[in-house]
Amino acid sequence: MASCQQFEVTVHTSPGPTCGTFNHLWLTLIGSQGETPPFRVNEGDSHLLPGSSCPVLVQANGSLGQLLLIRLHLEARNGFPNLAWRCSRVEVCRLRDRPETPQVQVFPCDKWLRAQDGDIELRSGKLCLLKDETEETLRKQRLAQLQRQQKLIRWRQYVDGAPHCVDLNSPAELGPNLSYIQTSPVHNLLYLKGFEGQAEAWKSFKDLETAFALSGHQNSTARFVHAHWMDDWYFGYQCLNGCNPLLLRQTRLLPPNLAITSDMLRPFLPGGSSLEQELQKGTVYLLDYEVLDDVPANVINGKQTYLSAPLCLLHLNPQGQLLPIAIQLQQRPGPQNPVFLPSDAGCDWLLAKIWVHSADFQCHQLASHYLRTHMLAELCCVATLRQLPEPHPLHQLLMPHIRTSLQINISARASLLAAGGVFDKMDAVACGHAIPVVLSRASRRVSYRSLCVPDDLKDRGVDKLPQSYYAQDALRVWDALHRFVVGWVDLYYAGDEDVQQDSELQLWLDDIDAHGFSRDSGFPRSFQTRAEASQFVTMIIFSSSALHAAVNFSQLDFGLWIPNRPAAMMRPPLQVKAAVTEDDILSFLPDVNSSCRVLTILTLLSQLALNFVPLCHYKEAVFRDGAHRRLVEEVQAELQAISGDITERGSQLEVPYLYLSPGRIENSVSI
Repeated sequence: MASCQQFEVTVHTSPGPTCGTFNHLWLTLIGSQGETPPFRVNEGDSHLLPGSSCPVLVQANGSLGQLLLIRLHLEARNGFPNLAWRCSRVEVCRLRDRPETPQVQVFPCDKWLRAQDGDIELRSGKLCLLKDETEETLRKQRLAQLQRQQKLIRWRQYVDGAPHCVDLNSPAELGPNLSYIQTSPVHNLLYLKGFEGQAEAWKSFKDLETAFALSGHQNSTARFVHAHWMDDWYFGYQCLNGCNPLLLRQTRLLPPNLAITSDMLRPFLPGGSSLEQELQKGTVYLLDYEVLDDVPANVINGKQTYLSAPLCLLHLNPQGQLLPIAIQLQQRPGPQNPVFLPSDAGCDWLLAKIWVHSADFQCHQLASHYLRTHMLAELCCVATLRQLPEPHPLHQLLMPHIRTSLQINISARASLLAAGGVFDKMDAVACGHAIPVVLSRASRRVSYRSLCVPDDLKDRGVDKLPQSYYAQDALRVWDALHRFVVGWVDLYYAGDEDVQQDSELQLWLDDIDAHGFSRDSGFPRSFQTRAEASQFVTMIIFSSSALHAAVNFSQLDFGLWIPNRPAAMMRPPLQVKAAVTEDDILSFLPDVNSSCRVLTILTLLSQLALNFVPLCHYKEAVFRDGAHRRLVEEVQAELQAISGDITERGSQLEVPYLYLSPGRIENSVSI
């Protein structure tokens, strides 16, 4: 008859004030040769208090062999509130090992448990690939965990042609382990909310100035925007370093639908040069908002609004300034679609630039911001939960960067983007009820290369521009993240063959491919090398952290002065020249209440949370492990050096570019 084994088991509750529970906890030890019956941990005076340790002796009738798993089960106690419990870890010591060399096995948890969720099983082993899972019990547990996740986390099509999302309607359905509480700073919205009832046009620029004086007086970037928004050089600067630095593209071939000639543009080029020469030199850049072509515009305050799909040509002059030199407000050329030039009447040229800014607002919010950061993070989060089990090293690396996307996106779909929400009809934004159209079109235009920073910057020809601070910083942050990811991947994949043979990794990529972007987007269909896997993971982390910081936390700065980024235009695009005055420009801008409603939302979205987690700072225990900790320390040191350089550069600039300073980059999309 096999001898009995005794174990000392210590259950640790996490220290947060709400982490304890009244419920009964049952625990089972599972070994390679058998398992114990369930035993109750918190008997008598033993309670699962916040930050407490609960020791208990366990006797196994017979040998368990190698201890592989701990099964936990929470049971509601009659007469007491059924509270979730957060377990930190479980430690097990075989008493026969004492007193010489007691070996303590640690089974990390760091999760909430609820009675209604059933059993949860904890592993003590380190992270590993499926091929390195030597125990059949652990292989089965790995598969069972994924099967359970796939029942809870399902796909839903949000917009035809766009990446799919999680099939949940409320953040409450996520459960405590996929939810978070954001501690937001106190916002002074007094000066904006007071305009809520004014469904009328701004009466004068003086009124705009007065509203800005109170709402924007503490924002140094907004004050600079207010001072220079009419300057051509600052128009070009915003294309590189504003809240949407992703659209500007070098062009060596003019779009056939842009009705310009070399003679038209000669006055705005260096003496003796021609448009053809400048195109060949690579000094001509293009903004093309064709994604908005024929998109139906919203009705706001009972008034029809208007959208345009401009083409804007810019030139990089010998002084390094990027200047707009031609703007066509609609895609199809014709006598009622003139090309506006810097030599036109001042109000014509200014209004043409405002139309570009308004189009950019729509593309920024839906394509650069929501699609390329929020939706991408959610796409990868759902696939990770469904296809990569918790012991997989890439599950642990990715989840701190993508977990929060589920809650914020569900909330956005239920409020901001919902019917009747801020972006929809009767509210504030011109493309509101056309959100599905714009998202679907924008999704078809996303390529994998455009999401990989080195490729994107090179393809768009902005990587070498001296004043492109977004490009400079994005490349440095990408490189630091890429070295971190390569180090992590190399810990677990000895060679490219390991990548090719990792069925879990390939199924994960299949899920992203099936529910993500179009088949011709260039997204990889399989991973053949460690380098390919590392680039893909870097893309996800960068998009969910640094890119989101660049396009989200900048938007209020550039939008506080309303004419710089109007969310809607109240009159049709100009069809002739010399037909507007300065007073007419006001009639194109959104009404007072809808302007201030947008600014209220941008204020709420643009503030760092008080409890935000900086880039590559991790609370999870796995990142404190030996080799992982060294990688984290290395990337944190590199990111800190980048922050120092950005601060030093900012001290030499009138308006510093700080959005990609790593200390200001949130680890994930959480707002």
